[in-house]
Amino acid sequence: MTNSYSLLEDMPKLLQARAPRDDAEERLVRKLAASRHAPGDWITRAKMIAWSWDGWRTTAIAAELHCHPQTVRERIVRFNTEGVDGLGNRGGAGRKPRLTQTDTSRIVALVATPPPGRLQRRPDGSLEAEDADGGAHWTLDALVEAAHALGIQVQRSQIRRILRAEGMRWRTTRSWAKSTDPDFVPKGHRSSRFIRTRP
Repeated sequence: MTNSYSLLEDMPKLLQARAPRDDAEERLVRKLAASRHAPGDWITRAKMIAWSWDGWRTTAIAAELHCHPQTVRERIVRFNTEGVDGLGNRGGAGRKPRLTQTDTSRIVALVATPPPGRLQRRPDGSLEAEDADGGAHWTLDALVEAAHALGIQVQRSQIRRILRAEGMRWRTTRSWAKSTDPDFVPKGHRSSRFIRTRP
């Protein structure tokens, strides 16, 4: 009886990812697990956590992801102690990433806000911009300035990559394309590139 009890003690305990701290953490992990644009290692590790939440055992997760069960166990343990940041790689000799997941989320959230130069209707009916010199539309340069104002050090190329990863298409701003002004006359079609010249 004593021998069988000691054998049970030596067996590995069933390891599962801890419950999400809040809805935001669960949404983020599940979004990463279903993503096609996030880094591959983040997607794989997020799947480990999401499937563990869904009741999968470490061996089943490992078989599905074609990795060793110990790899799954290590990732679950890291997530349990470090949260979403535990899905990333530990800092080594290489350059550490300058942007955190929170910084990236704040940049994406900026796009949903009105640009500082866009006219906003005030309670008295007048139109006024927060910043008269600011752009009426978000551009990559304007987003860089806004991110810097929030204390996020980011470059134009990084913002472009972040928006692409989120599935947002970026186009050159064409403020002349539409207007609510009744006296506004839109520009006509561009001339053809192939204009005949007189001989």
